[in-house]
Amino acid sequence: MSSTSQPSLREQQHPLICQLADTIEAVWHQHLDLSTYHLPAELGYVEGRLEGEKLIIENRCYQTPQFRKMHLELARVGNMLDILHCVMFPRTEYDIPMFGCDLVGGRGQISAAIADLSPVNLERKLPAGYNSQLTQLNPINFSQPRELPEWGNIFSDFCLFIRPSSVEEESLFLGRVKEFLEIHCSQAVSSSPVTSEKEAVIIAGQKNYCTKQQQNDKTRRVLEKAFGQEWADNYMTTVLFDLPH
Repeated sequence: MSSTSQPSLREQQHPLICQLADTIEAVWHQHLDLSTYHLPAELGYVEGRLEGEKLIIENRCYQTPQFRKMHLELARVGNMLDILHCVMFPRTEYDIPMFGCDLVGGRGQISAAIADLSPVNLERKLPAGYNSQLTQLNPINFSQPRELPEWGNIFSDFCLFIRPSSVEEESLFLGRVKEFLEIHCSQAVSSSPVTSEKEAVIIAGQKNYCTKQQQNDKTRRVLEKAFGQEWADNYMTTVLFDLPH
């Protein structure tokens, strides 16, 4: 539904979240042949309470010939917490990485911004086409890089994890994510299906990625507090990081 007919959550969130959500969808629409991916109706838009504050979650999902699910989630807790979460799950017959991106902000400040193209093959290496294009991007030195979590060995050498310290750094992050996405979409569209032996390796790699991401205790704790453990488990494993069949 367009934002003209219904005020979108993103318009109430931190400006970088709004800009990044718009950028992600614009790149998808420009480069990919999108169709709707149907989430269970009750999970498209969810409201709950967290420590007395209203929690809103808004999900948009698409699919394409190369991606079985492209998920953009926006969430807001009162005026305290703004979240953007995005993952592109490739179809397992394509040897292409997992694009993931998260922004977390509160009280007008983005505290965490992460984006990566994470490899899913045995060698933990990105395909040559990706590697060559990503290597050619101009280096950016952000003033406050952040440490990856313990389970962060799923990420590539190009992973960007920072706390942006200024509007300029926010803009640089936004531009770099757009570059990641444009490389990802063009590489994905030009890639060919792999053999069934290689597909088995890709399935294992995607499962490892999703299993590691499900270990994100911060996300799980927020969901459990607002909706209970059973709902949180279901949401983590069917919406956020569902395993390939």
